[in-house]
Amino acid sequence: MSEVTTSFVLPVHDGASYLAQTIDGILAQSDRYFELIVVDDGSTDSTPHLLASYAQRDPRIRVVTQLNAGITRALIAGCAAARGKYIARHDAGDVSDPQRLARQRELLDADRGVVFVSCWTQIIGPELERLYVLRGTGRARRPIEVLDMSHPYCVIDGPTHHGSVIFRRDAYERAGRYRPEFYYGQDWDLWYRLAAIGKFQMAEEVLYTARVGPGTISASAKAAQEEIAIYTHDAVRARARGESDAVYVERASRVRKSERTSRCAEARGLYFIGEALRRNRDVRCRHYLRDAVLACPFMLRAWIRLLQSLVRL
Repeated sequence: MSEVTTSFVLPVHDGASYLAQTIDGILAQSDRYFELIVVDDGSTDSTPHLLASYAQRDPRIRVVTQLNAGITRALIAGCAAARGKYIARHDAGDVSDPQRLARQRELLDADRGVVFVSCWTQIIGPELERLYVLRGTGRARRPIEVLDMSHPYCVIDGPTHHGSVIFRRDAYERAGRYRPEFYYGQDWDLWYRLAAIGKFQMAEEVLYTARVGPGTISASAKAAQEEIAIYTHDAVRARARGESDAVYVERASRVRKSERTSRCAEARGLYFIGEALRRNRDVRCRHYLRDAVLACPFMLRAWIRLLQSLVRL
């Protein structure tokens, strides 16, 4: 194998539906000096067979297997196996532009003080419908220190998506790595700690595409993520005061999403996608808004947006 400069770390659990598209996008990178570490987090679908087939054909791919323990444990295992100077995150089902690695590596190579970089992220629906683009605040078009305790979120800019980030492996080690206590919100827990030891920069072009579906936008997960965010911000402020963040890390370790699901929870995800499409004047919004109404007939806003789409589009 050629010299490995970057290690892609890709956790997956039962992600066979879109996994080939994700891996093909990584293997098509113009910068060829990378390895791909895929952590199979206890998949029960055809994921193991698919990964074995890819690994047999391309020596840059290494597969790590573990019992189902969640994305954070998978990331810890993947990053521990990484040999590259840089670690590039990626999520199953998402796709990287062929120039992503080259563009982001240029930023890291140009300034040793930059410890992590992101890029603009295109959010798409289940059937590749374009929903919107996440661009950050625009402050990090040049390398900057982003921590700001006066800001409600403690930063003035930051990554657009977990999978869009590449960071220095040595900085990752110095920052304390992903922490297993964060079953959710493990990304921002790490970003805040990386920001405390170096600069951040944004590549101002869409180099990463992230897929969302109704099931990934659930109210139960949102509630857990919002609770984690509170503890994460409290931990940042405690560290800024020179205090231990242990109490907030312990509180975060107890957060899990509710296992209860409902038709109306599904409807909220359908509405989210439908409304994004409606704002784009995409008639495919009607399909999602109609399904939202069928799933939860009492969701008034879904009725209103469906009627607006029928009249105005």
